[in-house]
Amino acid sequence: MMLLGAHVSIAGGLENSCVHAIQTGSNAIQIFTKNQVRWDFKDLQEETAINFKNCINKLNITPISHISYLINLGSTDENVEKKSYNLFIEEIKRCHILGIKQLVFHPGSNKNLTEDEAVKKISLNLKKIIKETDVLHGGDVSLTIETTAGQGAAIGYKLEHIRDMIGIIDSDRMKVCVDTCHVFAAGYDIRSEDGYNNFMEKFNRFIGLNKLSAFHLNDSMKDLSSKIDRHAGIGKGFIGTDTFKFIINDERFDNTPMVVETPGGDAEHKQDIDIIKSLRIL
Repeated sequence: MMLLGAHVSIAGGLENSCVHAIQTGSNAIQIFTKNQVRWDFKDLQEETAINFKNCINKLNITPISHISYLINLGSTDENVEKKSYNLFIEEIKRCHILGIKQLVFHPGSNKNLTEDEAVKKISLNLKKIIKETDVLHGGDVSLTIETTAGQGAAIGYKLEHIRDMIGIIDSDRMKVCVDTCHVFAAGYDIRSEDGYNNFMEKFNRFIGLNKLSAFHLNDSMKDLSSKIDRHAGIGKGFIGTDTFKFIINDERFDNTPMVVETPGGDAEHKQDIDIIKSLRIL
């Protein structure tokens, strides 16, 4: 089964994400469960959670969530690190309440640290977060590391970073989301069939394809190895459409949620989703 959709708005209430799912032709969606650029949050109301789960189940939609952009478990600022830790746990709890099984997150950045030091710091924080949420709130939620473009001091632009993090954390709850724009900007040329297969072979060798549990399908405004994170509409950037054809027809990823995070609103996202659907030949 092809699970394909968009990152959709929750403006006006979490259950409104279902409206956007219908308008974009999505049977998989990604949402924020709170304002993604604020540390504070309102507690989830029981009615909100019930309404969200009811509409998701009625429409047979697979939801995943993306964590707040503010979180950086690799920060050397103790206040930021503490707030990141606490908000991460809150986001896991929110996913648990809403019945969302995956929480996608950017690993963090290594300002004032070497990459190896940052990988270790982030991993040890995640290890504690998993231990704290395993039993009570959120043990059913996977923590899904998103590949990054390497912009600034971002960790996660090398598969080796993710391999090492998963090795340190050592938990079945750790998964990976491949963002096509990010891996391309990081230097993995996935535009040809050989390039795509080489990337997947390396991913399998370093991490294991069983850990690949979500895709962000985005074209790139910037060229290969730019390390600049700028998404483009499908076929409107430097990646082109072939890569999305390879992914959408790869039987290994049937039942793997795939969402577009391309520029624009529902109309543009529907266009991008329709383009990807048209590439399906299985």
